[in-house]
Amino acid sequence: MIEPVASHQFVTAFASAAAVMLSGAAYAALFAWARLQRRRSLMIAAYACYGVLAVSVALLADAANLHGFWRILAGLMLAGYLLAPHAIWLLCSGTHPEPHDG
Repeated sequence: MIEPVASHQFVTAFASAAAVMLSGAAYAALFAWARLQRRRSLMIAAYACYGVLAVSVALLADAANLHGFWRILAGLMLAGYLLAPHAIWLLCSGTHPEPHDG
């Protein structure tokens, strides 16, 4: 059984949940922008956002008293979110070739 968030960890849970949403969105947006613009600096920023996402998920899991299976599930979701933009980019670039000049 999952225990509810302790009152002294409510702010941590709330802030880390917000950070999960914002850093996840920033990672996806910067990843796509980096691929479109072919800029390494944007890709570095995207992976920095992913690092913030990973730390935020760990803090949220701790504040929400997630243990055992739930931690494993959080780790699997992080791995999926790391790999999903790569797969989506490959799918999109394979089905939408760049237009030819001329």
